[in-house]
Amino acid sequence: MRAQDESPSEQPVNSNSPIRVMWYRTPLSRQTLANLNTKSDTRGLLQTLGHLGLLMMTGSVAFYAVGRWPWWTAVLMVFLHGTVASFAINAVHELVHKSVFESQWLNGLFVRVFALISWVNFPHFSGSHMRHHQYTLHPPDDLEVVLPIRLMVKNFLQSGFVNVKGMHDTVKTTIRYSRGRFEGDWETTLFPADQPDRGRPVILWARTHLACHGIILVVSAYSGWWLLPVLTSLAPFYGSWLFFLCNNAQHIGLQDNVPDFRLCCRTFTVNPLVQFLYWHMNYHIEHHMYAAVPCYNLPKLHRAILNDLPPCPHGIAATWREIAAIQKKQDETPSYQYIAQLPR
Repeated sequence: MRAQDESPSEQPVNSNSPIRVMWYRTPLSRQTLANLNTKSDTRGLLQTLGHLGLLMMTGSVAFYAVGRWPWWTAVLMVFLHGTVASFAINAVHELVHKSVFESQWLNGLFVRVFALISWVNFPHFSGSHMRHHQYTLHPPDDLEVVLPIRLMVKNFLQSGFVNVKGMHDTVKTTIRYSRGRFEGDWETTLFPADQPDRGRPVILWARTHLACHGIILVVSAYSGWWLLPVLTSLAPFYGSWLFFLCNNAQHIGLQDNVPDFRLCCRTFTVNPLVQFLYWHMNYHIEHHMYAAVPCYNLPKLHRAILNDLPPCPHGIAATWREIAAIQKKQDETPSYQYIAQLPR
């Protein structure tokens, strides 16, 4: 999506598809934006290999701990590994934007690595996410995220610790994609039956996914390493509590059908380790406003436009206190949407 400096159009957004949303973006000089858009293979490798290295470290410690350390420490190490693995989808998200590396072959290589780890069909995600950025929270042109989103403690308990339903649904969907079956309004919009070429990469990747994880199961059964699939194929489906708290804060409780990312996206600050695992997506207004900016440059972008942003919660606890207050009002008035306070 091309960066724009224009203010939003006075023309209201209509409901016909496709629409053209005249997004507001905080004005930046050409030089500033050019600097922020600069990609670096070195910084991309630090982010990518850093995440993979942390994943290999937690997996190795967990593998060693089982049968050697007290059972509760072994469970804790496996759970910690899942916590790191659950953020692999954020790597896929950034690599799909093709903004992590200057060398595009590196984006293509690592998006496949992280997609295998996270069970993400990245060709499907790429098609869906491009429209999400073009038409953010403007249904029916964006059905990747649809408001209102209602999350309760039971949702956190169901998916933040051991996500059996998520695993079942993901495997079932991957099998369906491998058979070339697309269902629902969103999938048939992205991959219409009369344009089979658009859906073929999704089908091929689903088959690749099933083949790779099938090989892991065969190797595990042959070698007796029952922990191998637990630390690889199943890793995205447990220990996701931190990912749940970060990722679900992006749009919940905010406004839809508005041409201003400051009103439909949420930025919040976290400590450096969580920000690294989250691939800097806590700067979500900034990411939507200037989507070509590499994730590792988002802190600089945040500082550059800070005076034009609404107040940003500091920390995950403060962020979810804000969300809880919004959801309480939505319980009382279902049509309520929080309107962020913008600078004059």
